[in-house]
Amino acid sequence: MRATVNGVPVELPGATPLLAFLAERKLDPAVVVIEYNGQILHRDRWPDTCISDGDTLEILSFVGGG
Repeated sequence: MRATVNGVPVELPGATPLLAFLAERKLDPAVVVIEYNGQILHRDRWPDTCISDGDTLEILSFVGGG
């Protein structure tokens, strides 16, 4: 199964829960915003969202600094 994340093709073993995908990549859900198939995905939908074949995600991280 293949999805596209931040413009890069990614092979996945099957439908992958979004939160598991973030954890696998050590991304803190508290500091990212996700566009899922062209739409901003609200955080309350993350637990029920699985990445499927052909999906496109853009994952943006907040970075603090001064």
